[in-house]
Amino acid sequence: MKKQVSAILAAGMAASLLVGCGGAASSAASSTAESTSTAASSEAAAATTEAGQAADITLWTYPIGKWGDSESVDALLADFNAKYPDIHVTVEYLDYTNGDDQVNTAIEGGSAPDLVMEGPERLVANWGAKGLMVDLSDLWTDDQKADISASVEAACKDSSGAYYEFPLCMTAHCMAINKTVFEAAGAMQYVDAENHTWTTENFLKAVQAVYDSGKTDVGALYCSGQGGDQGTRALVNNLYGGTFTDDAHTKYTADSAENIKALEALKAQDGINFDASINGGEEITLFRNGTLQMAFCWNIAQQKNEDNGPAGTTNSGDEILFMGFPSESGKPALQGGIWGFGIFNNGDNNKIAAAKTFINFMANSEETAKAVKTSSYFSVKSSLSDLYADDEIMNEYQKLMPYLGDYYQVTPGWAEARTAWWNMLQQVGADEDVTTAVTEFCTTANAAASAS
Repeated sequence: MKKQVSAILAAGMAASLLVGCGGAASSAASSTAESTSTAASSEAAAATTEAGQAADITLWTYPIGKWGDSESVDALLADFNAKYPDIHVTVEYLDYTNGDDQVNTAIEGGSAPDLVMEGPERLVANWGAKGLMVDLSDLWTDDQKADISASVEAACKDSSGAYYEFPLCMTAHCMAINKTVFEAAGAMQYVDAENHTWTTENFLKAVQAVYDSGKTDVGALYCSGQGGDQGTRALVNNLYGGTFTDDAHTKYTADSAENIKALEALKAQDGINFDASINGGEEITLFRNGTLQMAFCWNIAQQKNEDNGPAGTTNSGDEILFMGFPSESGKPALQGGIWGFGIFNNGDNNKIAAAKTFINFMANSEETAKAVKTSSYFSVKSSLSDLYADDEIMNEYQKLMPYLGDYYQVTPGWAEARTAWWNMLQQVGADEDVTTAVTEFCTTANAAASAS
Protein backbone atom coordinates (compact mmCIF):
# COMPACT_ATOMS: atom_id res chain seq x y z
CA MET A 1 0.00 0.00 0.00
CA LYS A 2 1.30 3.39 -0.87
CA LYS A 3 0.27 6.77 0.43
CA GLN A 4 1.57 10.11 -0.69
CA VAL A 5 1.68 13.42 1.10
CA SER A 6 3.63 16.58 0.49
CA ALA A 7 5.62 18.99 2.57
CA ILE A 8 7.91 22.15 2.11
CA LEU A 9 11.43 22.25 3.39
CA ALA A 10 12.18 25.64 4.99
CA ALA A 11 15.65 27.17 4.70
CA GLY A 12 16.30 26.36 8.34
CA MET A 13 14.34 24.22 10.77
CA ALA A 14 12.45 26.04 13.52
CA ALA A 15 13.34 25.42 17.15
CA SER A 16 11.61 22.25 18.33
CA LEU A 17 10.00 21.62 21.66
CA LEU A 18 10.19 18.11 23.07
CA VAL A 19 6.97 17.61 25.01
CA GLY A 20 6.18 14.71 27.34
CA CYS A 21 2.51 13.72 26.93
CA GLY A 22 2.05 12.33 30.38
CA GLY A 23 -1.06 14.34 31.15
CA ALA A 24 0.58 16.75 33.58
CA ALA A 25 0.80 20.36 32.47
CA SER A 26 4.31 21.80 32.15
CA SER A 27 5.10 25.20 33.56
CA ALA A 28 5.97 28.07 31.25
CA ALA A 29 9.50 28.14 32.62
CA SER A 30 9.94 24.42 31.93
CA SER A 31 8.57 24.78 28.42
CA THR A 32 10.96 27.64 27.70
CA ALA A 33 13.91 25.62 28.94
CA GLU A 34 12.93 22.62 26.82
CA SER A 35 12.45 24.79 23.76
CA THR A 36 15.86 26.38 24.17
CA SER A 37 17.56 23.03 24.64
CA THR A 38 15.84 21.45 21.66
CA ALA A 39 16.56 24.44 19.45
CA ALA A 40 20.25 24.07 20.19
CA SER A 41 20.17 20.35 19.47
CA SER A 42 18.42 20.93 16.15
CA GLU A 43 20.61 23.77 14.89
CA ALA A 44 23.34 21.66 13.35
CA ALA A 45 20.87 19.21 11.83
CA ALA A 46 18.83 22.05 10.36
CA ALA A 47 21.78 23.26 8.34
CA THR A 48 21.96 19.92 6.55
CA THR A 49 18.44 20.33 5.14
CA GLU A 50 18.82 23.75 3.53
CA ALA A 51 19.35 22.25 0.08
CA GLY A 52 16.09 20.32 0.17
CA GLN A 53 13.59 22.92 -1.01
CA ALA A 54 11.45 20.32 -2.75
CA ALA A 55 11.83 16.58 -3.21
CA ASP A 56 9.99 13.34 -3.86
CA ILE A 57 11.18 10.73 -1.36
CA THR A 58 10.13 7.21 -0.42
CA LEU A 59 9.73 5.77 3.07
CA TRP A 60 9.61 2.01 3.56
CA THR A 61 8.53 0.99 7.03
CA TYR A 62 8.34 -2.35 8.78
CA PRO A 63 5.23 -2.96 10.95
CA ILE A 64 6.48 -1.19 14.08
CA GLY A 65 3.27 -0.84 16.06
CA LYS A 66 0.88 1.46 14.18
CA TRP A 67 3.70 2.55 11.85
CA GLY A 68 2.52 -0.45 9.86
CA ASP A 69 -1.00 0.99 9.62
CA SER A 70 -1.65 3.40 6.76
CA GLU A 71 -4.36 5.37 8.58
CA SER A 72 -2.05 6.06 11.52
CA VAL A 73 0.88 7.00 9.31
CA ASP A 74 -1.37 9.22 7.22
CA ALA A 75 -2.14 11.24 10.34
CA LEU A 76 1.58 11.77 11.00
CA LEU A 77 2.24 12.67 7.39
CA ALA A 78 -0.61 15.16 7.41
CA ASP A 79 1.17 17.03 10.20
CA PHE A 80 4.39 16.85 8.22
CA ASN A 81 2.54 18.10 5.15
CA ALA A 82 1.25 21.13 7.03
CA LYS A 83 4.81 22.29 7.65
CA TYR A 84 6.65 20.96 4.59
CA PRO A 85 4.22 20.77 1.64
CA ASP A 86 6.94 20.53 -1.02
CA ILE A 87 8.49 17.28 0.20
CA HIS A 88 6.43 14.43 -1.25
CA VAL A 89 6.65 11.22 0.80
CA THR A 90 5.50 7.91 -0.68
CA VAL A 91 5.15 5.11 1.85
CA GLU A 92 5.60 1.38 1.28
CA TYR A 93 4.46 -0.93 4.09
CA LEU A 94 6.63 -4.01 4.65
CA ASP A 95 6.17 -7.11 6.78
CA TYR A 96 8.73 -9.32 8.46
CA THR A 97 8.06 -12.28 6.19
CA ASN A 98 9.02 -10.69 2.87
CA GLY A 99 10.27 -7.21 3.81
CA ASP A 100 13.96 -8.02 3.70
CA ASP A 101 13.61 -9.63 0.28
CA GLN A 102 11.78 -6.55 -1.00
CA VAL A 103 14.47 -4.19 0.23
CA ASN A 104 17.31 -6.34 -1.03
CA THR A 105 15.66 -6.70 -4.44
CA ALA A 106 15.25 -2.92 -4.61
CA ILE A 107 18.93 -2.45 -3.70
CA GLU A 108 20.04 -4.87 -6.41
CA GLY A 109 17.82 -3.07 -8.91
CA GLY A 110 19.19 0.35 -8.03
CA SER A 111 15.87 1.53 -6.60
CA ALA A 112 16.38 1.42 -2.85
CA PRO A 113 14.00 3.59 -0.81
CA ASP A 114 15.27 6.93 0.45
CA LEU A 115 14.15 6.30 4.02
CA VAL A 116 13.63 3.04 5.87
CA MET A 117 12.25 2.57 9.38
CA GLU A 118 13.65 -0.41 11.26
CA GLY A 119 16.29 -1.40 13.81
CA PRO A 120 20.09 -1.39 14.03
CA GLU A 121 20.36 -5.05 13.03
CA ARG A 122 19.29 -4.04 9.55
CA LEU A 123 20.20 -0.36 9.26
CA VAL A 124 23.61 -0.58 10.95
CA ALA A 125 24.84 -4.17 10.98
CA ASN A 126 23.53 -5.08 7.54
CA TRP A 127 22.96 -2.27 5.04
CA GLY A 128 25.15 0.23 6.87
CA ALA A 129 28.06 -2.19 7.14
CA LYS A 130 27.77 -2.75 3.38
CA GLY A 131 28.27 0.97 2.73
CA LEU A 132 24.72 1.55 1.49
CA MET A 133 23.54 4.06 4.10
CA VAL A 134 24.10 7.77 4.74
CA ASP A 135 26.14 8.74 7.82
CA LEU A 136 23.75 10.61 10.13
CA SER A 137 26.43 11.94 12.49
CA ASP A 138 25.22 15.50 11.94
CA LEU A 139 21.87 14.60 13.54
CA TRP A 140 23.60 13.23 16.62
CA THR A 141 24.30 16.54 18.37
CA ASP A 142 25.66 16.69 21.92
CA ASP A 143 22.19 17.44 23.22
CA GLN A 144 20.76 14.41 21.43
CA LYS A 145 23.45 12.19 22.91
CA ALA A 146 22.67 13.55 26.37
CA ASP A 147 18.98 12.70 25.94
CA ILE A 148 19.51 9.16 24.56
CA SER A 149 21.15 6.37 26.55
CA ALA A 150 24.69 5.31 25.70
CA SER A 151 23.54 1.75 24.94
CA VAL A 152 20.99 2.94 22.38
CA GLU A 153 23.53 5.31 20.83
CA ALA A 154 26.08 2.50 20.56
CA ALA A 155 23.56 0.29 18.76
CA CYS A 156 22.99 3.02 16.14
CA LYS A 157 26.71 3.46 15.47
CA ASP A 158 28.90 1.41 13.16
CA SER A 159 32.37 0.25 14.19
CA SER A 160 33.74 2.82 11.74
CA GLY A 161 32.19 5.60 13.83
CA ALA A 162 29.36 6.37 11.38
CA TYR A 163 25.79 6.63 12.64
CA TYR A 164 23.44 4.79 10.30
CA GLU A 165 20.31 5.14 12.41
CA PHE A 166 18.54 7.89 14.29
CA PRO A 167 16.27 6.17 16.84
CA LEU A 168 12.66 6.96 17.69
CA CYS A 169 11.39 4.26 20.04
CA MET A 170 12.31 1.14 21.98
CA THR A 171 10.82 -1.69 24.02
CA ALA A 172 11.63 -4.90 25.84
CA HIS A 173 10.47 -8.09 24.13
CA CYS A 174 8.95 -10.66 26.46
CA MET A 175 6.59 -13.63 26.55
CA ALA A 176 2.98 -14.04 27.69
CA ILE A 177 0.74 -16.62 29.33
CA ASN A 178 -2.99 -17.28 29.34
CA LYS A 179 -3.59 -16.37 32.99
CA THR A 180 -7.12 -17.77 32.97
CA VAL A 181 -5.88 -21.19 31.86
CA PHE A 182 -2.95 -21.09 34.30
CA GLU A 183 -5.31 -20.32 37.18
CA ALA A 184 -7.58 -23.23 36.26
CA ALA A 185 -4.54 -25.53 36.12
CA GLY A 186 -3.18 -24.38 39.48
CA ALA A 187 -0.06 -23.08 37.72
CA MET A 188 -0.18 -19.47 38.95
CA GLN A 189 1.57 -20.57 42.15
CA TYR A 190 4.74 -20.74 40.05
CA VAL A 191 4.38 -17.20 38.68
CA ASP A 192 5.44 -13.90 40.27
CA ALA A 193 2.53 -11.98 38.79
CA GLU A 194 3.41 -8.78 40.64
CA ASN A 195 6.83 -8.48 38.98
CA HIS A 196 6.03 -10.52 35.84
CA THR A 197 8.99 -12.85 36.45
CA TRP A 198 9.63 -16.51 37.28
CA THR A 199 12.49 -18.93 37.77
CA THR A 200 13.44 -21.67 35.33
CA GLU A 201 12.37 -24.33 37.81
CA ASN A 202 8.95 -22.73 38.27
CA PHE A 203 8.51 -22.21 34.53
CA LEU A 204 8.97 -25.93 33.90
CA LYS A 205 6.61 -26.79 36.78
CA ALA A 206 3.98 -24.40 35.40
CA VAL A 207 4.20 -25.88 31.91
CA GLN A 208 3.80 -29.38 33.35
CA ALA A 209 0.79 -28.31 35.41
CA VAL A 210 -0.96 -26.81 32.38
CA TYR A 211 -0.11 -29.91 30.33
CA ASP A 212 -1.48 -32.20 33.03
CA SER A 213 -4.71 -30.17 33.09
CA GLY A 214 -5.39 -31.31 29.53
CA LYS A 215 -3.85 -28.46 27.54
CA THR A 216 -1.27 -30.51 25.66
CA ASP A 217 -0.12 -27.68 23.40
CA VAL A 218 1.27 -25.27 25.98
CA GLY A 219 4.02 -23.51 24.05
CA ALA A 220 5.76 -23.79 20.67
CA LEU A 221 9.30 -23.01 19.56
CA TYR A 222 8.24 -21.74 16.15
CA CYS A 223 10.92 -22.07 13.47
CA SER A 224 9.49 -21.89 9.96
CA GLY A 225 11.59 -18.75 9.41
CA GLN A 226 13.17 -15.83 11.20
CA GLY A 227 9.94 -14.00 12.07
CA GLY A 228 9.82 -13.46 15.85
CA ASP A 229 13.14 -15.19 16.46
CA GLN A 230 13.97 -12.74 19.25
CA GLY A 231 11.56 -14.78 21.39
CA THR A 232 13.15 -18.18 20.83
CA ARG A 233 16.65 -16.75 21.32
CA ALA A 234 15.67 -15.10 24.60
CA LEU A 235 13.95 -18.24 25.88
CA VAL A 236 16.96 -20.45 25.21
CA ASN A 237 19.54 -17.93 26.47
CA ASN A 238 17.69 -17.09 29.69
CA LEU A 239 16.83 -20.58 30.94
CA TYR A 240 20.33 -21.36 32.21
CA GLY A 241 22.24 -18.12 31.63
CA GLY A 242 23.61 -18.72 28.14
CA THR A 243 24.58 -16.03 25.66
CA PHE A 244 24.07 -15.57 21.94
CA THR A 245 27.27 -13.63 21.20
CA ASP A 246 30.36 -12.49 23.06
CA ASP A 247 30.32 -9.13 24.86
CA ALA A 248 32.28 -7.45 22.07
CA HIS A 249 29.80 -8.62 19.42
CA THR A 250 32.46 -10.28 17.32
CA LYS A 251 31.38 -13.95 17.41
CA TYR A 252 28.43 -16.23 18.15
CA THR A 253 28.41 -18.29 21.36
CA ALA A 254 25.09 -20.15 21.20
CA ASP A 255 26.90 -23.49 21.45
CA SER A 256 27.65 -22.95 25.15
CA ALA A 257 26.93 -25.68 27.70
CA GLU A 258 24.14 -23.49 29.15
CA ASN A 259 22.32 -23.22 25.84
CA ILE A 260 22.70 -26.91 25.10
CA LYS A 261 21.17 -27.66 28.50
CA ALA A 262 18.30 -25.27 27.76
CA LEU A 263 17.49 -26.81 24.38
CA GLU A 264 17.60 -30.30 25.83
CA ALA A 265 15.26 -29.26 28.67
CA LEU A 266 12.78 -27.70 26.24
CA LYS A 267 12.87 -30.73 23.97
CA ALA A 268 12.15 -33.04 26.90
CA GLN A 269 9.38 -30.94 28.45
CA ASP A 270 5.79 -32.11 28.02
CA GLY A 271 3.70 -29.43 26.34
CA ILE A 272 6.59 -27.67 24.59
CA ASN A 273 6.87 -28.44 20.88
CA PHE A 274 9.36 -27.44 18.19
CA ASP A 275 7.05 -26.38 15.36
CA ALA A 276 8.61 -25.93 11.91
CA SER A 277 5.25 -24.98 10.39
CA ILE A 278 4.83 -21.56 12.07
CA ASN A 279 6.70 -18.31 12.66
CA GLY A 280 6.33 -15.78 15.47
CA GLY A 281 3.32 -14.03 14.02
CA GLU A 282 1.51 -17.31 13.51
CA GLU A 283 2.38 -18.34 17.07
CA ILE A 284 0.64 -15.19 18.34
CA THR A 285 -2.48 -16.13 16.36
CA LEU A 286 -2.50 -19.62 17.89
CA PHE A 287 -2.03 -18.14 21.35
CA ARG A 288 -4.87 -15.68 20.93
CA ASN A 289 -7.27 -18.32 19.61
CA GLY A 290 -6.54 -20.67 22.52
CA THR A 291 -4.54 -23.34 20.70
CA LEU A 292 -1.39 -22.40 22.63
CA GLN A 293 -1.34 -21.33 26.28
CA MET A 294 1.79 -19.18 26.12
CA ALA A 295 3.54 -17.03 23.54
CA PHE A 296 7.26 -16.41 23.26
CA CYS A 297 6.80 -13.69 20.63
CA TRP A 298 5.33 -10.84 22.69
CA ASN A 299 5.75 -7.16 23.54
CA ILE A 300 3.70 -4.16 24.59
CA ALA A 301 2.21 -3.68 21.12
CA GLN A 302 0.68 -7.15 21.35
CA GLN A 303 -0.48 -6.57 24.92
CA LYS A 304 -2.39 -3.46 23.82
CA ASN A 305 -3.78 -5.01 20.63
CA GLU A 306 -7.57 -4.65 20.51
CA ASP A 307 -8.26 -6.29 17.14
CA ASN A 308 -10.15 -9.19 18.73
CA GLY A 309 -11.39 -7.67 21.98
CA PRO A 310 -10.16 -5.63 24.95
CA ALA A 311 -6.43 -5.11 25.37
CA GLY A 312 -4.72 -7.91 27.26
CA THR A 313 -7.21 -10.63 26.38
CA THR A 314 -7.41 -13.58 24.02
CA ASN A 315 -10.08 -13.87 21.33
CA SER A 316 -12.34 -15.64 23.84
CA GLY A 317 -11.77 -13.10 26.59
CA ASP A 318 -9.18 -14.96 28.69
CA GLU A 319 -6.75 -12.68 30.52
CA ILE A 320 -3.25 -12.39 29.09
CA LEU A 321 -0.39 -11.78 31.53
CA PHE A 322 2.90 -10.61 30.01
CA MET A 323 5.99 -12.22 31.53
CA GLY A 324 9.74 -11.94 31.45
CA PHE A 325 11.54 -15.04 30.23
CA PRO A 326 12.36 -17.59 32.94
CA SER A 327 15.86 -17.65 34.37
CA GLU A 328 17.54 -19.45 37.26
CA SER A 329 17.69 -16.22 39.28
CA GLY A 330 14.26 -15.00 38.27
CA LYS A 331 15.83 -11.88 36.79
CA PRO A 332 15.78 -12.14 32.99
CA ALA A 333 18.01 -10.48 30.42
CA LEU A 334 15.41 -9.36 27.91
CA GLN A 335 15.95 -8.81 24.23
CA GLY A 336 15.48 -5.15 23.43
CA GLY A 337 14.00 -3.59 20.36
CA ILE A 338 15.18 -0.24 18.98
CA TRP A 339 13.53 1.33 15.96
CA GLY A 340 14.25 4.47 14.02
CA PHE A 341 15.20 5.83 10.63
CA GLY A 342 18.04 5.34 8.19
CA ILE A 343 18.70 6.86 4.78
CA PHE A 344 19.89 4.89 1.77
CA ASN A 345 22.56 6.74 -0.18
CA ASN A 346 20.91 7.00 -3.59
CA GLY A 347 23.28 9.72 -4.76
CA ASP A 348 20.81 12.61 -4.58
CA ASN A 349 21.86 15.23 -2.01
CA ASN A 350 18.54 17.03 -2.26
CA LYS A 351 16.63 13.86 -1.36
CA ILE A 352 19.06 13.11 1.45
CA ALA A 353 18.46 16.59 2.88
CA ALA A 354 14.70 16.13 2.61
CA ALA A 355 14.95 12.74 4.31
CA LYS A 356 16.86 14.32 7.19
CA THR A 357 14.11 16.91 7.51
CA PHE A 358 11.61 14.07 7.83
CA ILE A 359 13.71 12.38 10.52
CA ASN A 360 14.05 15.60 12.48
CA PHE A 361 10.31 16.22 12.29
CA MET A 362 9.42 12.74 13.56
CA ALA A 363 12.22 12.19 16.07
CA ASN A 364 13.26 15.68 17.19
CA SER A 365 10.31 18.07 17.27
CA GLU A 366 7.05 18.84 19.01
CA GLU A 367 5.58 15.96 16.98
CA THR A 368 7.92 13.33 18.43
CA ALA A 369 5.55 12.29 21.22
CA LYS A 370 2.85 11.52 18.66
CA ALA A 371 5.31 9.60 16.45
CA VAL A 372 6.46 7.51 19.43
CA LYS A 373 2.92 6.77 20.56
CA THR A 374 2.10 5.60 17.04
CA SER A 375 4.74 2.91 17.52
CA SER A 376 3.05 1.72 20.74
CA TYR A 377 6.51 1.60 22.31
CA PHE A 378 8.60 3.82 24.58
CA SER A 379 10.67 6.85 23.64
CA VAL A 380 14.45 6.49 23.45
CA LYS A 381 14.68 9.98 24.98
CA SER A 382 14.81 10.52 28.72
CA SER A 383 12.97 13.83 28.21
CA LEU A 384 9.91 11.80 27.16
CA SER A 385 10.06 9.24 29.96
CA ASP A 386 6.61 10.28 31.23
CA LEU A 387 4.96 9.80 27.87
CA TYR A 388 2.48 7.22 29.21
CA ALA A 389 1.85 8.53 32.71
CA ASP A 390 -1.89 8.19 32.12
CA ASP A 391 -1.75 4.69 30.61
CA GLU A 392 -2.12 1.86 33.14
CA ILE A 393 -0.96 -0.91 30.81
CA MET A 394 2.14 0.98 29.64
CA ASN A 395 3.09 1.89 33.18
CA GLU A 396 2.77 -1.74 34.28
CA TYR A 397 4.84 -2.87 31.31
CA GLN A 398 7.65 -0.53 32.30
CA LYS A 399 8.44 -2.99 35.10
CA LEU A 400 10.25 -5.03 32.43
CA MET A 401 12.41 -2.20 31.09
CA PRO A 402 15.10 -2.53 33.82
CA TYR A 403 15.67 -6.09 32.59
CA LEU A 404 16.83 -5.03 29.13
CA GLY A 405 19.88 -7.06 28.19
CA ASP A 406 22.68 -6.71 25.67
CA TYR A 407 21.75 -5.46 22.19
CA TYR A 408 23.79 -8.07 20.33
CA GLN A 409 21.91 -7.82 17.02
CA VAL A 410 24.71 -5.66 15.60
CA THR A 411 27.14 -8.60 15.48
CA PRO A 412 28.62 -9.11 11.98
CA GLY A 413 26.97 -11.82 9.91
CA TRP A 414 23.63 -11.16 11.59
CA ALA A 415 21.43 -11.94 8.58
CA GLU A 416 23.11 -15.33 8.05
CA ALA A 417 23.01 -16.07 11.78
CA ARG A 418 19.25 -15.54 11.91
CA THR A 419 18.71 -18.09 9.13
CA ALA A 420 21.08 -20.55 10.78
CA TRP A 421 19.18 -20.19 14.08
CA TRP A 422 15.79 -21.33 12.83
CA ASN A 423 17.44 -24.07 10.81
CA MET A 424 19.08 -25.25 14.04
CA LEU A 425 15.74 -25.27 15.90
CA GLN A 426 14.26 -27.37 13.10
CA GLN A 427 17.11 -29.85 13.46
CA VAL A 428 16.56 -30.14 17.21
CA GLY A 429 12.85 -30.58 16.63
CA ALA A 430 13.63 -33.39 14.18
CA ASP A 431 15.53 -35.18 16.99
CA GLU A 432 19.03 -34.40 15.77
CA ASP A 433 21.66 -34.24 18.49
CA VAL A 434 21.49 -30.85 20.21
CA THR A 435 25.24 -30.42 20.57
CA THR A 436 25.77 -31.23 16.91
CA ALA A 437 23.03 -28.82 15.83
CA VAL A 438 24.24 -25.82 17.84
CA THR A 439 27.84 -26.47 16.87
CA GLU A 440 26.78 -26.35 13.22
CA PHE A 441 24.89 -23.12 13.94
CA CYS A 442 27.96 -21.42 15.38
CA THR A 443 30.17 -22.65 12.56
CA THR A 444 27.82 -21.13 9.98
CA ALA A 445 27.20 -17.90 11.88
CA ASN A 446 30.85 -17.29 12.74
CA ALA A 447 31.91 -17.95 9.16
CA ALA A 448 29.48 -15.21 8.10
CA ALA A 449 30.80 -12.91 10.84
CA SER A 450 34.39 -13.42 9.67
CA ALA A 451 33.43 -12.72 6.07
CA SER A 452 31.60 -9.46 6.91
